[in-house]
Amino acid sequence: MLSPHELATLMLVKSAPDGIEPDRIELGALRELQLIDIGPPELGVPLPRVTPRGDALLRAVARVR
Repeated sequence: MLSPHELATLMLVKSAPDGIEPDRIELGALRELQLIDIGPPELGVPLPRVTPRGDALLRAVARVR
């Protein structure tokens, strides 16, 4: 189960990956759960991106709301 912080971070990665601080603890947990991946560097900075598994989770949450 995701914490509220992890879920919020996943939503932020989906909507604005360049606005995420790279040292957020939640990113590590989301990577372990294979909900995000750190993509190749764009403009010299690797950005997190939502994996298909993470996208499926966000779609499921949206249906429940």
